[in-house]
Amino acid sequence: MYSRILSAATFGVNAHLVEVESHIEKANPKFFIVGLAEGAVKESFQRVFASIKNSDFKYPKGRVTVNLAPADIKKEGSAYDLPIAIGLLTASEQIKSTVANEFVILGELSLEGNLRPIHGALVIALEAKAKGIRGILLPEENAKEAAIVNGIEVYPMKSLKDVAYFLQSEHLLEKPLHVDVTKIFANNQQYTLDFADVKGQESVKRSLEVAAAGGHNILLIGPPGSGKTMLAKRLPTILPPLTFEEALETTKIHSVAGFLAPDTALVSVRPFRSPHHTISDSALVGGGTIPRPGEISLSHHGVLFLDELPEFARNVLEVMRQPLEDGRVTISRTKVSVDYPANFMLVCAMNPCPCGNYGNPNQECTCNPLQIQKYVGKISGPLLDRIDIHVEVPAVKYNELASKRSGENSASIRDRVVHARETQAKRFHGSGLFSNADMESKEIKEYCQIDNAGADLLKTAMNRLGLSARAYDRILKVARTIADLSGNEVIRPEHLGEAIQYRSLDRSFYNV
Repeated sequence: MYSRILSAATFGVNAHLVEVESHIEKANPKFFIVGLAEGAVKESFQRVFASIKNSDFKYPKGRVTVNLAPADIKKEGSAYDLPIAIGLLTASEQIKSTVANEFVILGELSLEGNLRPIHGALVIALEAKAKGIRGILLPEENAKEAAIVNGIEVYPMKSLKDVAYFLQSEHLLEKPLHVDVTKIFANNQQYTLDFADVKGQESVKRSLEVAAAGGHNILLIGPPGSGKTMLAKRLPTILPPLTFEEALETTKIHSVAGFLAPDTALVSVRPFRSPHHTISDSALVGGGTIPRPGEISLSHHGVLFLDELPEFARNVLEVMRQPLEDGRVTISRTKVSVDYPANFMLVCAMNPCPCGNYGNPNQECTCNPLQIQKYVGKISGPLLDRIDIHVEVPAVKYNELASKRSGENSASIRDRVVHARETQAKRFHGSGLFSNADMESKEIKEYCQIDNAGADLLKTAMNRLGLSARAYDRILKVARTIADLSGNEVIRPEHLGEAIQYRSLDRSFYNV
């Protein structure tokens, strides 16, 4: 007795179809599973056995062999419980279906036969569509994310009994699940946070607007309680709304990582991730025996916020250098190598010194210059080289805190950011670049021309303020963004002047 059921395996942010072959023969009762199955797959026998019994079916007598093909792709997780159970019931002729092979079947089984959610439903639905498969049967908690994919039938299921009944019905009466993407975006574009909540700090808000408009990484430096974290958490509210393509890419990563909330169809707002400074390098960039996405990939098309930057282990910070440059990360293991997207905005915050009070008019700093340099020196030059904007966040004055006047709201700032991004999209059309932060030397020479007055200003800044050579290109890119925000095609001296102010760590006192 033999049956063949379609299932799937995830690999990075992609998926592969898997054939679950079941063979039953008269012999001593045994269960074998082959096909490069990992631990959770090998444990499926006990779940499958109990769920078949508790769903009023009979577990087949004899020797059972289950093959997961192709055998050279690793299979992990519990999503094969349901296709294995359906395969055994089909092979033993307890289920007679003419449509079973037209669907990809996925789901973890409880001992009583109910279905539990799985990882990677979206990428599996995309692969099923690409291979011309009619539809997909999976737990109802995962159905909405799979239904985002047009051109494939998605049927949510609650139990093994439901799947068996569905497959035996000659006329599939249930309608496939439909998801209204437009409605999802409309409902989820409301933020609970707003820049209007922030008292004072107008210059810092301006720097965050510039960072959002050009896609620049930014470092906030200020004493405790100055509002660094509060400002950083509001950055996603002024970024351009996610496009459907960006939302799809982001959802794929969260889906395979298992971080997509139940009954969530799509990640429709930009992610904001804020890992603790005790995080390991593998948790930040991704890792594991079978590599999983890390925080930098979960921040894809969003914001990665590193608070208390000098407290992160140096090796943890250094592993970000390549992803910041390439917009993706490659995780290699002995037998596997996986690529994950990692195109994110890096926002960092730090105190100006070990005690946190340097430059704070309300508290006396107890640190000497050597201690301050050593503290700032925990951040390597190559990493700072990838952060375009360094801005000081002063302590908030009492008058500003007590003021009842609200600041400019996020919606108004976002309108200017979107306009600047549209200007950049036209400028870089067809080049593979999306924002000013992506420019390399060739594009800087082409799009960041300055006049004699601007050149003199930049030369003076380099000499008098002790700016490093690596700051030169960063200043030009940031000045290009400031010009875009003001609607100017030409970079003027006032744009350069503002950009120069955003290089705090390159000035002589902080120079490391």
